[in-house]
Amino acid sequence: MRRLQNVLILPHTLINMNRDEVLETDNQDQLRSFRERFVVEDEDVCYLDGNSLGRMPKRTVEEINSLLVNEWGKKMVGGWADWIDEAEQVGNLIGEAALGASAGQTLAIDTNTINIYQLAVAAIKARPGRKKILIDRANFPSDRYAIEAIAESHGMELVYIENEDPTISPQEELTLDLLGRYLDDDVALVTLQIVQYRSGVLNDYAAIEKMVRARGALMLWDCSHAVGSVDLQFDKNEIGLAAGCTYKYGNSGPGAPGWLYVSHKLQSELDVPIRGWFATKNQFAMERIFEREDGIRGFQISTPPIIGLRAVKVGFEMIKEAGMKAINEKCLKGTDLMIELFDQWLEPLGFSLATPRERSRRCGHIIITHPDGAKIARALRELKNVYPDYREPNGIRFSFSPLPTSFTELYEGFSRLRDLVASGDYKNMKVVESKVT
Repeated sequence: MRRLQNVLILPHTLINMNRDEVLETDNQDQLRSFRERFVVEDEDVCYLDGNSLGRMPKRTVEEINSLLVNEWGKKMVGGWADWIDEAEQVGNLIGEAALGASAGQTLAIDTNTINIYQLAVAAIKARPGRKKILIDRANFPSDRYAIEAIAESHGMELVYIENEDPTISPQEELTLDLLGRYLDDDVALVTLQIVQYRSGVLNDYAAIEKMVRARGALMLWDCSHAVGSVDLQFDKNEIGLAAGCTYKYGNSGPGAPGWLYVSHKLQSELDVPIRGWFATKNQFAMERIFEREDGIRGFQISTPPIIGLRAVKVGFEMIKEAGMKAINEKCLKGTDLMIELFDQWLEPLGFSLATPRERSRRCGHIIITHPDGAKIARALRELKNVYPDYREPNGIRFSFSPLPTSFTELYEGFSRLRDLVASGDYKNMKVVESKVT
């Protein structure tokens, strides 16, 4: 038996949860005041897509405006005396606030795919003689495309871990048993997600890291759906390599800079493929020969995007203030509530749950499936003012972003979904081609 604050939750049974009980849960929420710090233009909107793009913090507007007016506008190029180390400074903030990582191991820079590419190539070069790269079939497409290109250009064998078949791996989970079927002494690199982007399953990243390292390979994690929702502990678990984005639970804005992480132990061992002048010793000497800077600075390619970094700074300062332990617990309570409402309202309407029920195997989002998933997802936005996202072939994802989202907003969004499907109104929607789902 468990409790959602004051709301009694009985596993695998239905409860008559009402709006007043959910309101009281919000009143007891220690993070509830953070919602006031975000731009909410329409209180009627149920925004449950924070694992794609987080809401905008109000202070982001102030911070960037101040940068434009008081720094770039007044100081011009002289501002670089202050900006030159900002990728490291914001990286340290991300490490402290969200990764459980001490200073000097994280850089806030570039996009997630560029960072995955940089670290993956560096990893395989550090394991000469090994010819295999492992990646799971259900990994995020951009990661798979980048790793496929690396394998082709370096003459490596790319081996796919088959975790899309539910008879092999329910909910796409990467278990030690499944990984063990593929891992051998010819593997140079394994790259996986800590949280599966579709199913929301939380992989046992600490145990997997240990297993991969014991076979002499390097492990590279994509943390894009974990950072800011999972209470990550990189130093404690001796994580070696990782990358992620900042615009989901980090609330840092569309296309905000990503980050990369290289443990102190690996920094001197790896040689990155893309060399830039920010990674050189005595940077402004403009030397003819590249000599890499020691430490995490040696993994930076070029000029940091200062405007974007200020938005990242705002987002992760809030995460630091709230604390990842409290954030992680609220994420779990939010997904607890979603699963309970699924059991009460949605399963009888033909939906299926494709995310684990166990708390230890999930965190910030769930995915539910329905034969008419594409129509329902579109109708939710256009008819009900509810924002989920849709993933092929028939999945609707809902996230609980813990700083800007309330339990009441979540409850209301699911009640509108129930009413939409029960009425059949979504059936009149036409599925149209769109660049964004």
